Amino acid sequence: MKISLKWLSHYVDLSAYSNDEISYALTMVGFEVERIEHTGVAPMAHVVVGEIESFEQHPNADRLSVCQINVGDGELRNIVCGAKNFKAHDRVLVALPGAVLPGDFKIKKGNLRGIKSEGMLCSARELGVGEGHEGIAILAERPDLGTPVHEAVGGDSDVVFDVEVTPNRPDALSHIGIAREMAAWFKLELSYPQLKIDANVLSGGSLIKGLEVQVPEKCPHYRGYSIRGVQVGPSPKWLQELIKAIGLRPINNVVDATNYVLHETGQPLHAFDVAKIKGGKIIVRNATDGEKITTLDEKERVLNAGMTVIADAERALVVAGVMGSLDAEVDDGSTDIFLESAYFCPKSTRKSSRQLILSTDSSYRFERGVDPKGAEFAALRCLDLIVELAGGEVVGLPLVAGEAPQGGCEIELSTSFVRERFGFDVSDEAIIESLRALELSVLEDADANGDLLLRVGIPSFRLDLYRPIDLVEEVIRIYGCDKIPAGEVYGRGLVSEDDPIARFNMRVTALLVGRGCNEVMHYSLRDGETLKSLYGHEGTDALGLHNPLASDASHLRPSLLPGLLDCVKLNQARHNEPERFFETGRVFREFGGKIFEMVSVGFVVTQKQAGRWRQREQPDFYTASKLVCDLFGTAGVKVDPARFDVLSGNATWQEGHAATFGNMKMGFEAHFGVLSAAMTRDWGIDGTVCAGSILIKPEFFKRWVKKKNYAPFSSHPPATRDLALLVDASVSAGQVASTVEKIADKVAKGPFSLESVKIFDVYLGEGIPEGKKSIALNLSFRSDERTLTDKEVDTVFDAIQQKVAETSSFEVRS
Repeated sequence: MKISLKWLSHYVDLSAYSNDEISYALTMVGFEVERIEHTGVAPMAHVVVGEIESFEQHPNADRLSVCQINVGDGELRNIVCGAKNFKAHDRVLVALPGAVLPGDFKIKKGNLRGIKSEGMLCSARELGVGEGHEGIAILAERPDLGTPVHEAVGGDSDVVFDVEVTPNRPDALSHIGIAREMAAWFKLELSYPQLKIDANVLSGGSLIKGLEVQVPEKCPHYRGYSIRGVQVGPSPKWLQELIKAIGLRPINNVVDATNYVLHETGQPLHAFDVAKIKGGKIIVRNATDGEKITTLDEKERVLNAGMTVIADAERALVVAGVMGSLDAEVDDGSTDIFLESAYFCPKSTRKSSRQLILSTDSSYRFERGVDPKGAEFAALRCLDLIVELAGGEVVGLPLVAGEAPQGGCEIELSTSFVRERFGFDVSDEAIIESLRALELSVLEDADANGDLLLRVGIPSFRLDLYRPIDLVEEVIRIYGCDKIPAGEVYGRGLVSEDDPIARFNMRVTALLVGRGCNEVMHYSLRDGETLKSLYGHEGTDALGLHNPLASDASHLRPSLLPGLLDCVKLNQARHNEPERFFETGRVFREFGGKIFEMVSVGFVVTQKQAGRWRQREQPDFYTASKLVCDLFGTAGVKVDPARFDVLSGNATWQEGHAATFGNMKMGFEAHFGVLSAAMTRDWGIDGTVCAGSILIKPEFFKRWVKKKNYAPFSSHPPATRDLALLVDASVSAGQVASTVEKIADKVAKGPFSLESVKIFDVYLGEGIPEGKKSIALNLSFRSDERTLTDKEVDTVFDAIQQKVAETSSFEVRS
């Protein structure tokens, strides 16, 4: 937002402060100054208006003249000039010794062909005030002698601060708002414009027959005023200069008055030509689907039923809070004016602005929240200006619908609370002074502990203040962050490495990088169509954003896999080598109507065979399942392959080559295996893609996990035995191994222990009954203290076989 220093001076006197001091003050109260611009001609020391009293030919040069110049200080100066376009008594621009012209050209006393010269007569281009360079600048308006150049030819020079106003401070989107901040910082008096018209005591009838607000939830308060007999024309120079200084284009005295008040008070206004209002009635209503309006930027826009419009009896005239139309604009032929001042719902205005891709000075303020009670003051201020600039008479009482929304509140604030948050001592007087400087009312009381309790009244224009901590920020802004005493900075707390989720992510990263994976990172937003094709409407509709900034970032991601597939596709298209990728991050799922944020790990594994001298084994289900088991191990979860459930009927995974483990009641779940070939082809990916996706509830990491301690490995050799079992063909090998391992663990406890159970053969065919299969397992035993004897191992092994036969449906084969 651009702030004119000359405009600002209407409300607070900053003449005692330099531009740098004002810029520093703006930054300290929370408004970063991005740049400082100068309008008009910048002041130039020792460059003034002078008059040529007389001149004569230079005795030693045909093309030079020796001029006697009067600059109003009672002394004639001798200046040699090479121009020929002047005559005696012309008023000119004189650069005296000590002046520095644009381009760092310094003026000194000199001697030209034997004649002394005490300055220079300048052209417009030499001073940067115009393009004329055929001769020296002749001032037809004949300013007073000695007038500085910036006053003589530069018009009204001004300083413009380009200020960044944060979204929570709509009260500062105006010159009065910024003036209030500067008055508080510099401890100066703030002056408000004085109103001349009291529209509540006017006589006569309104020029508009009626006002109807059909959508009070979107327009809680509307005011309209009638002005008869205006004469529309150009605005006076002072108004045009101020309008242009902040980057606007002057239009006419009525429209410029509304723009002036908008940037003065922060309250948008709109002026209608009464003659163009059909039916003599103003209606605030919802637009109809497909309704069209040609806005003031001469573009036809199609509206929908969710937008609010200001209409007459036949058509829409304004997109409420955004922009008016050409159908009722004020032009040179307008004589009667209807002035609108209203409060529009921020949410409704923001939605209309976004859907129309149309942001204006009005919408920018309405969607952030204007002063709910500021509509009347701004309207009366604008009426004063219109009558002053365009004549006319305000007639009839204002048309009013609804009431101004309640704004402001009262907050109780203890001064000890302020000091506690500051971390250093500050007096009660300084706290109260800072609050009152911002026009917050303060009543003093005492709390239960005897500390000073302040009851702070919040005005309607400060919608961002509603908690005691907000007032603490206000105090430090005005008291001055630069007054915070220096001190040692320290903090107590757990470092991120101690957080279980952070430790999990680091362990996962170390594991997968060690397996040859490359880490990637993607945005947590995805396009809805892709997610629906993978997870269906039920799994994605609840994750859609109400107001997405881009079509390809409309939904929260329910999985890391889409981003990883994009990464594979991109690398294949670029013929890059990496074939394994992983990502850690947060994903979102809906359960029971609520959205949960979950910790997730995802990986993909591909393999490119073309061009290799040796063909390697393609990744398969077991590639993914092994990684998933190891990843769960980093979280302290022991995975039992016997509890894997086959995935079927899932569009993401290949039928018969993918599984799932866990569920949300357990606090985690995983999907892993081979991705659907049809899906990867549609994605534009070549070859088989194995993948895994692990989701873990954040609460899962709060469980107590026994800390693992290092145990030395045994230096003694193992003793192994093979066990063959006849089992039902429907029983998985993993389930068999798990059952045997549990039995062997119990039996082998004692002087030595079971080290591992491994499957080394599965057989179906000749010699095996129908509906059965043979599974062969290798059991390994080891002692930490000695080498085992065959006798003691055989004794334990026999007990294991007997226990298997007694407690399971498996038959031990001899």
